[in-house]
Amino acid sequence: MTLSQPAQMHTQDVPTIPLAISDRVQQYMLARSAFFCDWHPQGQGMLISTRFGDTYQLHHLAQPLAARSQLTFYPEPLYAAKYCKSAAANGFLFSMDVGGAESYQIFYFDLNNGQRMRLTDGESRNGSPLWSHDSTLMAYSSTQRNGRDHDIHLSDIHSPDSTRLVCKVQGLWAPVAWSHDNQQLLLLDYLSATETHYHLLDLKSEKVTKLFRDHGKTAYGAAVFNHDNSGIYFVADRDSEYMQLHYCDLSTQQESNLTPELNWNITSLDLSHDGQQLLFGSNEDALSQVYLMQTNDHSIEKLSLPDGIVANPKFSPDDSQIGFSLHKANHPADVYSLDLSSRELQRWTESEVGGLNTEHFPSPELIRYRSFDDREIPAFYFKPRQNSDRPYPVIINIHGGPESQYRPTYSALFQYWLNELDIAVVSPNVRGSSGYGKEYIEIDNGYLREDSVKDIGALLDWIKEHPELDEKRVCVYGGSYGGYMVLASLCHYSDRLRCGIEIVGISNFVTFLKNTKSYRRDLRRVEYGDERDPEMCKFLESISPTTNAAKIQRPLMVAQGFNDPRVPASEAEQIVKTVKENGQEVWYLLAKDEGHGFHKQPNLHYYYSTISMFLEQYLLD
Repeated sequence: MTLSQPAQMHTQDVPTIPLAISDRVQQYMLARSAFFCDWHPQGQGMLISTRFGDTYQLHHLAQPLAARSQLTFYPEPLYAAKYCKSAAANGFLFSMDVGGAESYQIFYFDLNNGQRMRLTDGESRNGSPLWSHDSTLMAYSSTQRNGRDHDIHLSDIHSPDSTRLVCKVQGLWAPVAWSHDNQQLLLLDYLSATETHYHLLDLKSEKVTKLFRDHGKTAYGAAVFNHDNSGIYFVADRDSEYMQLHYCDLSTQQESNLTPELNWNITSLDLSHDGQQLLFGSNEDALSQVYLMQTNDHSIEKLSLPDGIVANPKFSPDDSQIGFSLHKANHPADVYSLDLSSRELQRWTESEVGGLNTEHFPSPELIRYRSFDDREIPAFYFKPRQNSDRPYPVIINIHGGPESQYRPTYSALFQYWLNELDIAVVSPNVRGSSGYGKEYIEIDNGYLREDSVKDIGALLDWIKEHPELDEKRVCVYGGSYGGYMVLASLCHYSDRLRCGIEIVGISNFVTFLKNTKSYRRDLRRVEYGDERDPEMCKFLESISPTTNAAKIQRPLMVAQGFNDPRVPASEAEQIVKTVKENGQEVWYLLAKDEGHGFHKQPNLHYYYSTISMFLEQYLLD
């Protein structure tokens, strides 16, 4: 008996998968997580995202651990939504695309009749939907005008035909915050991971004013207006390596840093409805801390929350609680609340893992190892709990971005490797990762690109120094930019690796930059280099895996979504073709109903099962 191939999955040279493998994978695949979306504006529970079928959908929870009432039933996954707070409406906003193409459309879901209404044009890419404080208007970014630039639009759900373009821009802009009188919008112009700009849009005159002209190259992040609109609380890395909390008085332009001693990135802000408290979360060595600040005197208190990744912390409508998602490496994410008076932690969901007991699932250890230039590279090391009479094989998991960061959230795939195959997992945050200061983000840019590959070579040295790990049985695994890193590692270190698994990865920087969607091309040129410059083009060609494919001397698995707008499927096709022509074993999966990664349960089950069989054949044998 073998596993049936999904109708939308195309394969090359992938053997039939025995049910014995797919059945073992299936239990882990049945894991579901729950994500906090928003509090109901009248205090009637909350909106969450979780999965009971093939995709994540939106559900209502009336109270902690109540039955989850499913509200949406679409074939495409939904992970986020925002309630309308207007007394004249009863519904929420959500975004959805088709087939992973990331041409997101924004919808209003009317809870009175169960009908959805599309608020965008049905073709362009639309994002960052943001309700005004009275929920009469919704601001969002859209490429409707030319397919490339993200202009700012306003829409009224009661009169969608009145949608208008209020700020024509060049590049990637997004609304960040409404003033409480709904007369101003704070906008963010994103140039790169280390350079962004704030602009104020006056909605009466539609005049745009740039803020903070004299601070040089700075990254700005989340922001909120204070309660009387006289100032803004904002996050920025000005005069610091890290994104710290600042306040600016808009009338005097006087600014102050409110967290000068916090040398970690602040990642989220939420102002209480009465304006008296500010909630902010930080990323401290890839784990979360959450703080509560009193706005009258700027005194700050660290809240006592479980270890893990806290996502989307928000005040309840009466400001008595905060809601959030809690991600842990050894258990799927769940939704919680914290009572701010009693400090009682309340669990709202209990997510399952196919009947498995997660109590003994491994959690990682944070390690640091030295690279070629003596720089310390942080990494998370998962060790199987089972005793073994021989060293553990190793999977090196490399994140994408490249400005992303591996943070220890739950991975069904990791736990399958650890618990069923006795494989150790190491997830490094190589140079170029966020979370460790702006210098660290930039030290892989342009001509420094292969320095991050050398960080993988240094990790192989670290593995060799640890006798519980088998230096002769190492696999590299990664997606997107991490997919490039897999291919580059195989080019540089085939003699030290057993195999590689590349997901939606870049195989040639020049063809990637030419073929990625136009709305993101200039952003990627800041990171990788501009291929229109002859010298840079020559360099990018010289380091590309397609140029060096003859050096790949180990089996390779490649997985790709056909509709991927970021890394086109042509990147996968050309590396598969080139490596095969060199006589190497290549397994190839192409999902025709996916984009930048796999999200639908049938595809994930087949993909995970194929990975398992590949590892058993080439890493464990």
